[in-house]
Amino acid sequence: MEVKQETLDKLAKYDTPTICNVIELFDFRPRNQGYMDGRIKCNFPEFPPMVGFATTAAFRSDAPPVGGDAYGSIEKQLEQFDNLPGPPIVAFQDLDDPPVAAVFGEVMCTTYQAYGAVGLVTNGGGRDIEQVRDIKFPVFTGSTICSHAYCHMLHIGVPVRVGGLMVNQGDLLHGDLNGVTNIPPEIADEIANVTDEFIAAEAIMLDYVKGEGDKSVAKFSELRGEFQAVVAKLRDRVSRNAKT
Repeated sequence: MEVKQETLDKLAKYDTPTICNVIELFDFRPRNQGYMDGRIKCNFPEFPPMVGFATTAAFRSDAPPVGGDAYGSIEKQLEQFDNLPGPPIVAFQDLDDPPVAAVFGEVMCTTYQAYGAVGLVTNGGGRDIEQVRDIKFPVFTGSTICSHAYCHMLHIGVPVRVGGLMVNQGDLLHGDLNGVTNIPPEIADEIANVTDEFIAAEAIMLDYVKGEGDKSVAKFSELRGEFQAVVAKLRDRVSRNAKT
């Protein structure tokens, strides 16, 4: 399912929780699925949302690789970038439990960025955090570890599990300081097109509670009902569109 760059640009305007809220409108998947759990932390919460397509690999660092250079697989990884439908997000599953060493550092992130990647997500650790911040490359990790030990990649391009989420090669990911979710490509265009309507619906209540003057529970209840009515109509419209 093709997702145009115009759609990616629109999705990047919104925070990840809002994207999750809008996905729920479609009744496309269970509400407790499709996003990474709290073990995955945004290293640079000041950065704007990250949007791109997953390129996957597994990782180990607790023992030397069986022959070859520990960094030797990065070329195969970079070759995968051209097969994605848009900007890559590198998704690593660290198979060591607990993680032993950093999955990435300055050299790897700078290389990924040079070949078009827009971010990296891993349940493992990272290092060179200041240097990676300086190149404005978003990373999401489970920890920070100073050494790379016996780092090597495995199983490039196969499904991985990161933060409780199965990530497949080519999955559309959206992440910011709140966490990382995937976006079903079948509904990505409509998510991008209706999110402003959902935000406007939320403003019905938010404008009231943020405004000056006395507040009444009765008025809040009235506005909450108005919000729910608008969202119900929006949900009905998008869910019907998603099934056609």
